Amino acid sequence: MPVPHTEPPVIDPVYEAYAYCNIPNNTERGMEGHSPPDYKLLSVQVMIRHGDRYPLYAIPKTKKPAIDCTLVPSRKPSHPQLAAFLSHMSKGSKGRMDNVLSGLPRFPSHSVCEMGELTQTGVVQHLRNGQLLHDTYIKKHTLLPDSWTSKHLYIESTGKSRTLQSGLALLYSLLPEFDWQKIYIRHQWSSVFCSSSCDCPMRNHYLEEEQRRQYSLRVKNSLLEQTYVDMAKIVGVPTRLLRASNPIDSLLCHFCHNISFPCTQKGCIGLEHFNVIKSHQLGDEKERHETKVYYRYSLLATHPILNQTVTRMQRIAEGRSEEVFALFSAHDVTVAPLLAALGLSEARFPRFAARIVFELWRAPKDKKSLFVRVLYNGEDVTFQTSFCQKHSRRSSQPLCPFQNFMNFVKKDMFAIFNSTNYYDACHRRAF
Repeated sequence: MPVPHTEPPVIDPVYEAYAYCNIPNNTERGMEGHSPPDYKLLSVQVMIRHGDRYPLYAIPKTKKPAIDCTLVPSRKPSHPQLAAFLSHMSKGSKGRMDNVLSGLPRFPSHSVCEMGELTQTGVVQHLRNGQLLHDTYIKKHTLLPDSWTSKHLYIESTGKSRTLQSGLALLYSLLPEFDWQKIYIRHQWSSVFCSSSCDCPMRNHYLEEEQRRQYSLRVKNSLLEQTYVDMAKIVGVPTRLLRASNPIDSLLCHFCHNISFPCTQKGCIGLEHFNVIKSHQLGDEKERHETKVYYRYSLLATHPILNQTVTRMQRIAEGRSEEVFALFSAHDVTVAPLLAALGLSEARFPRFAARIVFELWRAPKDKKSLFVRVLYNGEDVTFQTSFCQKHSRRSSQPLCPFQNFMNFVKKDMFAIFNSTNYYDACHRRAF
């Protein structure tokens, strides 16, 4: 009997844009910290994307979106801890950070947002993230003892104010009124958090190949090109200049903050323009997963941070470390390849304040039985990862064995390159 033909589901660009905005609400809950009875939580490692920010680009000859980046607890969206957060950040001169970070502001404060600045919405998003994690990890599981010190935490941020401030907002609601002298925030210079393992020529090769794929897809999209032509006429600049200004970045800010799209005497940029560009973005994401070039890039880009994650878990399990909570404050270009490398092809592109969580668990009565959970924005995606898709949840081990994760990071992720280790995968071409 023939299988009936079914059309792929139509993706609504407006719905996807709303999901990307991640407008704070009081109903969101997460599956973090859930396990079978009597399993013990040993460690948690969290990678976040910064919260909502002002655009990095401006559409030429148009009025920039009028957004106030000061923090005003009485202005929506707000959070019960926002005023206390603001007060605590003002005492942050006692905090210890690497030099690059110590010169950055600890909270956004411009009445007219600067380019790329974290907004009040962005701060609230991470206060909510931290509150969810506090309720689970601190109140329910007592992951950190009351007498916690700097040896229990590991915190890293890129050198942008929006990542530092996002990390501080999450940290504040995770550990309200924390002692500034008990934390140390390290600077990560690489957007993929490769630390001292960034020498990888093949990673750069695959990234360049991926950029060529993106360009090829864009020039083939005649509707997208006509949309850019129309928008360029409205704002009165050459099409190439309009395209180079990455207008979707600014339009998403208008959309997320419910501000009308820009207008000139020649007309207005409208939702129809926005939909065409956003639809192209979504189509690009789909093709990116299908071609596997980005997947190869992602494996090499994220191996260093994944290797660090596994090593930290091993040290905790063996009693050689007390770093039970690690936080990495990063960007979409950090989180997206991490999702791809883990095999989470169905995962949405990282929204503002997206979070990936790695949990390490120990089975009752057996100190050697270790398990991992992986969560994305509060959803348990462990059994969607490439290293645990085939593990039966109905077996005697209802969680994913840590050994699966370790084998993936130490060996299996290099198979696609016909290699057995990171150095070889980085330095010789796979055929």
